[in-house]
Amino acid sequence: MHIGQVADAAGVSAKRIRYYEQIGLIDAARRSDAGYRVYEERDLHTVHFIRRARQLGFSIPQIATLLALWRDRQRCSADVKKVALAHIEELRRKIAELQSMVDTLDDLATRCDGGSRPDCPILAELQGVGS
Repeated sequence: MHIGQVADAAGVSAKRIRYYEQIGLIDAARRSDAGYRVYEERDLHTVHFIRRARQLGFSIPQIATLLALWRDRQRCSADVKKVALAHIEELRRKIAELQSMVDTLDDLATRCDGGSRPDCPILAELQGVGS
């Protein structure tokens, strides 16, 4: 398969596949006599794997770890679970940070009368003055 075929089948761009190859997430494709990248079925599966892991928010280093575990038939599922649980904790931390931002902005928006007066608790908070 050529890069465009893999990209279409995996739902990613050819540029993304070249990036994954550049950073070592997928093996360098062999080249045809004309110099085109030629991919195997296993490469398509790897790109699918990476795409799904990215959809779940895994970082590139985490994906590299997961790929190594996926390829290792002697792996312990506990090692895979450890990566997933660490990612869950990071996601929960991010959710808590985002919820805190929402709560703060919601409070500021509630305190702002939104009228024609220049006083605004939102801008005062951003300025560091508070209201």
